[in-house]
Amino acid sequence: MMPTVGKIDSAAAGAPMAPVDEITRLGMLMESAHVQQQLAESTLNRLEAHTRGLDAVVRDEIRQSFTAECGALDEEVQRAALALRSLHRIANWRAACWTVAILTTVSSAAIAVIHYAIPSPRDIEMLRSERDALSLQIRQLSTAGGRIELRRCGEHSRLCVRVDRSAPSYGDGAEYLIVKGY
Repeated sequence: MMPTVGKIDSAAAGAPMAPVDEITRLGMLMESAHVQQQLAESTLNRLEAHTRGLDAVVRDEIRQSFTAECGALDEEVQRAALALRSLHRIANWRAACWTVAILTTVSSAAIAVIHYAIPSPRDIEMLRSERDALSLQIRQLSTAGGRIELRRCGEHSRLCVRVDRSAPSYGDGAEYLIVKGY
């Protein structure tokens, strides 16, 4: 024999319940299980709908946050681009200034070297006239004995001259000799 099922909510029914047979009890259990299953399904459906709603809310929040961050990032990129353009202009200006300064210095140095190293036309004319005067003096000295070879000779370092021994001697006592080369 099966144990009898106790009373089902006697306060709600308002009257005491009679013992239930096994089939009725199984039917009630099935009905109770069916009700619990329907409750669980409706709860799951509500939970699923709520989850879908949360999913949409989360996606919307993520989209808004992403859009806001992208906007802020775009502004930052624009500011950085402006700063880089400004730096580029300044760098080009400085490079141009340095180029002009270096070219001016090098040009000035080259002009100074040319000015001091290359004689002016007036200086060249003066040097030519000096050269002509010196050439004339050399010719005059050469004809006046400038090719004479003089040397210090003997223990007293007396001045002596090289003579041409094959040339005749001159003077009353043959005291004059021809200098070699004349």
